[in-house]
Amino acid sequence: MSALSDIYENKILDHILNNTALAQGTVYVALFTDSDSTGNTLENLEQNILTNEVSGNGYSRQSASFGAASGGSASNSGNLTWTASGGAFGTITAVALINASGSTDSAGEGDIIAYSSLASSKDIQDGDSFQISTGNLTLTLA
Repeated sequence: MSALSDIYENKILDHILNNTALAQGTVYVALFTDSDSTGNTLENLEQNILTNEVSGNGYSRQSASFGAASGGSASNSGNLTWTASGGAFGTITAVALINASGSTDSAGEGDIIAYSSLASSKDIQDGDSFQISTGNLTLTLA
């Protein structure tokens, strides 16, 4: 993933430097498009602003598990699959790790942990699937 969100950079620094506990529950993966006129998806994600997340047509955030970190990186330990049902998702351009399942979660929409643009965008039409295979979603701290 390309970057931590501003909010998680601060949480990690507070944890390391100020003895502040950093408790983390389930991690979810969300898909994003650049479907509005601003095209600022990555800048908004960095600031914990959830714009352009896919919605409807069978979409929901997927919970993800990660293997133990090694060499400063950790990768997803299982396939993550979304299938459009009843309509298109649009063109997926970015993904993010988020600490809540969605806007109906008790934590609200949640905080963005990390985010990245895709190496190549993917247009998902009704009936198409978008998959991140095991080991292909990696978070690296450098």
